[in-house]
Amino acid sequence: MKSLTKFQERFTECLHYAAIRQNELAREVGVSKQCISDYKAGKSMPSLDTLYLICRCLDVSADYLLGLED
Repeated sequence: MKSLTKFQERFTECLHYAAIRQNELAREVGVSKQCISDYKAGKSMPSLDTLYLICRCLDVSADYLLGLED
């Protein structure tokens, strides 16, 4: 699954550059820290609602996170 791998890579990168901890992001978007860990590990993808909140918190577009643009 190429899209999952691209999301995993970009999500991990953006999380690092935003200098926000996984537990902080989890609290901000209303999911568990385990969900954030699963996104980073490529085990799952966020729902559209959660993706929207992640993008707002990380100040990045959904298109970038999903690999639709560079």
